[in-house]
Amino acid sequence: MVETDVVVLRQKIHGLSAPDLAETIRERLPELDVAFARTPAEERELLETARIAVGFSIDEAALADAENLELFACVYAGTGHLPLDAFEKHGVALTNASGVHGPNIAEYVIGAMIGHAREFYRAQRQQDRREWRSFPTTELQGSTVVIAGLGAIGEAIVDRLDPFDVHTVGVRYSPEKGGPTDEVYGFEEFHEAIIDAEFVVLACPLTEATAGLVDGDALLTMRPDAVLINIARGGVVDTDALVSALRSNRIRSAALDVTDPEPLPEDHPLWGLTNVTITPHNAGHTPAYFDRVTDILAENVDRLSAGEDDLRNRVR
Repeated sequence: MVETDVVVLRQKIHGLSAPDLAETIRERLPELDVAFARTPAEERELLETARIAVGFSIDEAALADAENLELFACVYAGTGHLPLDAFEKHGVALTNASGVHGPNIAEYVIGAMIGHAREFYRAQRQQDRREWRSFPTTELQGSTVVIAGLGAIGEAIVDRLDPFDVHTVGVRYSPEKGGPTDEVYGFEEFHEAIIDAEFVVLACPLTEATAGLVDGDALLTMRPDAVLINIARGGVVDTDALVSALRSNRIRSAALDVTDPEPLPEDHPLWGLTNVTITPHNAGHTPAYFDRVTDILAENVDRLSAGEDDLRNRVR
């Protein structure tokens, strides 16, 4: 049996081709034998000898059979779908892809902020009707922007806000750590953080602390001219309360890349609201995705070769 250094599992990633990921890794790490598993049988066979597996998911049975496996490099930032205890049980390190989405999702957020400030969505409707009619708009400069979640994506958003001369307010689990924003609050102080914000950006994971974070009360606390931008998870927002607030002009508008439920049903009232822009969980898409995933992998290959276990983005 031929031994393999790296096996790329056959799962599709953000609509991108797993064979393309394998080729990107080969080009970056030509000294390694990199194989792409095309079928379940090939996955099982290659995992028996591979030192590193790259993909979205792997089950405990596969981990138990992968006697040489040192590292599973998850290509997503989230790892809650994986059998985390099994990695420790079988002595396999687990890393994630945290940080790969920073540039592209931050650009999405900046685009949404500008689009809603300048009301491009309204201009598009008028263009569709061939209607030449001026309307009032606002601008980013001088506004207050809340970023709930100061992980890699939240920090990338803050970085890209710097040229706009805005006041930034961060919300994180451990506010005592400070952060890159002008002010930092804890999630238990969410209402105090959002009270003066023209823009509220959700960039936090969905946890017990953040589920339903933006509920009816939070929407009442927000300014009536506030824009809500959600690139976190749909469950961070109470959808029914959001629909009610948007219909009643309790907030100005919303830009949603994630929803609850998701996919959003065709007959859902959010589709019919003129002060909402919706994208199908698409903010994470970038043609540079595989390059960034490979950057993390290449760094960790070097660390493993040096006998280090302090891997970049290590989860377990």
